[in-house]
Amino acid sequence: MTTSELDTLLSTADSWAAADPDPQTAEELRALVGSVRARNGSAAVSEQELRDRFSGPLAFGTAGLRAALGAGPNRMNRVVVRRAAAGVAAHALDLAAGAYAPRAVVGFDARHNSRIFAEETAAIFTAAGIETFLMPRELPTPVLAYAIRALECEVGIMVTASHNPPQDNGYKVYLGGRAVEEDARGVQIVAPHDAGIAARIDEVGAIESVGLASAGWTVLPESVEADYLASVSALADPAITARDLRIVLTPLHGVGGRTAQAVLAAAGFSDVTVVERQADPDPDFPTVAFPNPEEPGALDLALETAAQVDADLVIANDPDADRVALAAREPSTGAWRMLRGDEVGTLLGLHLAARLTADARDGVARDGAAGHPARRSVFANSIVSSRLLGRIAGMSGIDHAQTLTGFKWIARVHDLSFGYEEALGYCVAPELVRDKDGISAGLLLAELAAATKAAGRTLFDLLDDAFLVHGLHASDQLSVRVGSLGLLGAMMNRLRENPPSSFAGSPVSVAEDLAQGSAHLPPTDGLLYLTHDETRVIIRPSGTEPKLKCYLEVVEPVGSTAELEDAKTAARTRLDAVKRDVGEALGL
Repeated sequence: MTTSELDTLLSTADSWAAADPDPQTAEELRALVGSVRARNGSAAVSEQELRDRFSGPLAFGTAGLRAALGAGPNRMNRVVVRRAAAGVAAHALDLAAGAYAPRAVVGFDARHNSRIFAEETAAIFTAAGIETFLMPRELPTPVLAYAIRALECEVGIMVTASHNPPQDNGYKVYLGGRAVEEDARGVQIVAPHDAGIAARIDEVGAIESVGLASAGWTVLPESVEADYLASVSALADPAITARDLRIVLTPLHGVGGRTAQAVLAAAGFSDVTVVERQADPDPDFPTVAFPNPEEPGALDLALETAAQVDADLVIANDPDADRVALAAREPSTGAWRMLRGDEVGTLLGLHLAARLTADARDGVARDGAAGHPARRSVFANSIVSSRLLGRIAGMSGIDHAQTLTGFKWIARVHDLSFGYEEALGYCVAPELVRDKDGISAGLLLAELAAATKAAGRTLFDLLDDAFLVHGLHASDQLSVRVGSLGLLGAMMNRLRENPPSSFAGSPVSVAEDLAQGSAHLPPTDGLLYLTHDETRVIIRPSGTEPKLKCYLEVVEPVGSTAELEDAKTAARTRLDAVKRDVGEALGL
């Protein structure tokens, strides 16, 4: 960096610090600038940090905003959030076009700065003329998603970084009410709304020009959570009376513990032990390296507790409780194991398909064919999730749809009854929450586990039953982290120019470039391969990290229960071979 460029950077940082409404981040920035100007021992590190913080504005996309906290346009802070709120407000007013007065609801979790980001958003929305509701306290994302539909709001904001590390925060945007069509009400934004909001953010002038009302928004009463609790607990099937289940629950230091406990208790599950050291919200997440149930070690304390109390089931929510993980003892070994996301999706698919067909048989829905749901029901999952859900749906007379990755796509499927993605996201009651909801999904999983236990069986037995009917579906992932996002394009181009001809010895029969789009899916950067023996490989760049993600699935035919263990061994061998072939195709 030349002297002139450095002077410009320092001057820009000075101006930012002078306008920053947060004394902490302003002082943080002044310290970095002072270090560079003093040319002390940390000057080089401080300069690099400043360059990164001012490398450009934090990009607003379909995931909203998510980044590390700190001063500067490439971080999460009060300046960036104020600009985002002003942009969202302007876009909401654009959509209204004077035909109605938009309404908004704002929620927040317990991460650092979440409350202040939410309160300032409410103040900016109010100043812009939007009737605004603010959640009464830190609450799970599903409660916010529920409130958007229950209050018929045009905009929903959730301040959360979900399962990201403690230094991060984020800003998730939903649209609803009169702003969008029915299937999109209460769903996270997709194009063109992301571009529309980004354009409006770009038009925001000096941060001092963004108006903040001193009052005028409505802080919702505690009954907003009570309404959610009542609606979700009512999802429990009255025909399933079994409740003899010892559950260990962990919210991983997040905001879902109290709500999840209350839902389980209202549905009759009284034997619930919460992991004590992870029970209360803590933005520093002191007992886990990453507060994500998928990460190795995240469930260690829960599994220790389960062994101590002789539990039947472990339920884990991520910090904002929109995801859920499950662990249970494998009958063959007696060892605790966390179930893969596809396994949990299969169990929920089986459970909900059985409920829909039972309703039809019992005359709840009287207009359908015998044993099939009367109203049109659709199960949906992302293209990188297992194909087993589609086969379960088909056998039950339920339509099935595949979508791009993310609940912003899954949740807007028309006539959706159940949707999931392999990354531990499940939507079991789209009429209540048009997003993934780890609390309602956890309730139905507890109900299924209790009924299965009462019948003298296990959740693993249910999975084996599905494999006997539809073939053993086994999945795995390969993630390749690279030095920069730019390298991902080069790796994808390598595959497009030199496509693999086979995986695990089976010739590729279908090679589809997902960037071309289709009648069923919008274009997305990804490659899909199918082989003669039903092996499927999907490779796509991560949308948030410099990482290439490869999703692998094999299908092993199973003729009888006696063949199951051999089929599982064969599937594991095939997956390992596929993984090696994918690595070779990527030049690893």
